[in-house]
Amino acid sequence: MKERRRAEEERARERMKRMKKQRDDIRSQMSDARHLSELRIVLMGYKLGGKSSVGNSILGREEFELKTSAQCVRRHGEVADRHITVIEAPGWWRNYTVEDSPELLKQEILLSVSLCPPGPHAVLLIIRVDTRFKETEREVLQGHLDLLGERVWSHTIVLFTCGDSLSDTSIEQHIESEGQNLQWLVEKCGNRYHVLNNQNRSDHTQIKELLEKIEETVAQNNDCHFEIDRKILQEMKERRRAEEERAKERMKRMKKQKDNIRSQMSGTQHLSELRIVLMGYRRAGKSSAGNSILGREEFDLKTSAQCVRRHGEVADRHITVIEAPGWMINYTVEESPELLKQEILLSVSLCPPGPHAVLLIIRVDTRFKETEREVLQGHLDLLGERVWSHTIVLFTRGDSLSDTSIEQHIESEGQGLRRLLDKCGNRYHVLNNQNRSDHTQIKQLLEKIEETVAQNNRCHFEIDRKILQKMKERRRAEEERAKERMKRMKKQKDNIRSQMSGTQHLSELRIVLMGYRAAGKSSAGNSILGREEFDLKTSAQCVRRHGEVADRHITVIEA
Repeated sequence: MKERRRAEEERARERMKRMKKQRDDIRSQMSDARHLSELRIVLMGYKLGGKSSVGNSILGREEFELKTSAQCVRRHGEVADRHITVIEAPGWWRNYTVEDSPELLKQEILLSVSLCPPGPHAVLLIIRVDTRFKETEREVLQGHLDLLGERVWSHTIVLFTCGDSLSDTSIEQHIESEGQNLQWLVEKCGNRYHVLNNQNRSDHTQIKELLEKIEETVAQNNDCHFEIDRKILQEMKERRRAEEERAKERMKRMKKQKDNIRSQMSGTQHLSELRIVLMGYRRAGKSSAGNSILGREEFDLKTSAQCVRRHGEVADRHITVIEAPGWMINYTVEESPELLKQEILLSVSLCPPGPHAVLLIIRVDTRFKETEREVLQGHLDLLGERVWSHTIVLFTRGDSLSDTSIEQHIESEGQGLRRLLDKCGNRYHVLNNQNRSDHTQIKQLLEKIEETVAQNNRCHFEIDRKILQKMKERRRAEEERAKERMKRMKKQKDNIRSQMSGTQHLSELRIVLMGYRAAGKSSAGNSILGREEFDLKTSAQCVRRHGEVADRHITVIEA
């Protein structure tokens, strides 16, 4: 470790020398030039990277709200005798590829550079120094910035935030210690970088130096700003206008549909009891949705392999909520375990005589692809075709939409999502799980469930009893065999331990891990050794690691 550190410190010193020379060369070419009277800056990066804080530090006051926004935000100010325009583009999730990001987010990234005409002098790529910069993050970041075209990189500066966490460590030492991925990124940006301590707003020199580096970037680009290909921007704007038009039409249709149902329901009292089943892929927000509906923390946010049932009194109704276990987002129904499929079938029988609605949970802050629609339809089809007439799509993470309507999100996401909504009779609702105090969103959801019941002649959903009976019989047989297996395993273990009585445990154990890709070999190795020894990325070679565990010397080979 000490040798590695010495080498990193040496490379850091070399990097500092190169950066100083690079800056001196640029400044010498700029020697007679006055500083620019105006600077236009775009802030980009992943969510929670510190973009809003950076914008506030640059302008010297609280101009940007620290909450997430789905739209670009533009602010102005006078700083160091310059008129500064700062655009904050919405952030992406740090582990989600550009293909996984919603269409509206990608459109906003393209729009961001057009909101400070004729174009930004610099794009500041915001990265925190207090978290590891991995290969996946580099790929994600590159994918999102590449939306603007290759030329954007010559106008980009890496801006490191949370600089206070470095203490006495230089930013160069941090870059060298983080390895190839961060070094690649810094080099892709022409070795332009700056570190900012957002906690120390009174230190104006760090902002003054940042503005100087932006001017140097302009000088490196022959005194030119960045300009996006107009054709790309024009195509996106036309597509967006068409989506907005379709969104308005959808809103009109939904209002008319709702008005028709409510007129048929006039004079009827609301139901005193509602039975709801929550379904969807893992981490879609089912537990959070259940907690929002019941108005308290009833569902544990960790993954469960069994259905969970909870009750509560909400808006003068007795509510029963069943959360079914989620499936993996990219795994077809054929690839899902049998136990999961059994739980999906069981879920609708846990609120007899059956649920008034199945809420199909989908996140709005990620892209909804055709493969996801196929996966989702496959799992819901286990319950039979009739389930679709009792299904409502419930969008979670509504806070990420900000001022964007759910209809605009639907129209921008493409055919896959629209086909799903058509299948559900265009019944949908959006939920902001962050705003539990807004009871109107739950009240509206319960009203939509009652409208769904009205559309089904005031009937609940009931699964074909034959399908359910068959599954329960199969499950009983499996549970019986499982008990027999446990007995055999216990007997086998007891026999072996009796033969070993009096012998000491081995002082050394050598273990080889084998299995298919992404099965969890690296994680298993790390669990055995009790620390992060195996890198979670795929390797073409065997990896050997050692450790001391429970008074044994352990060697683990990952094939």
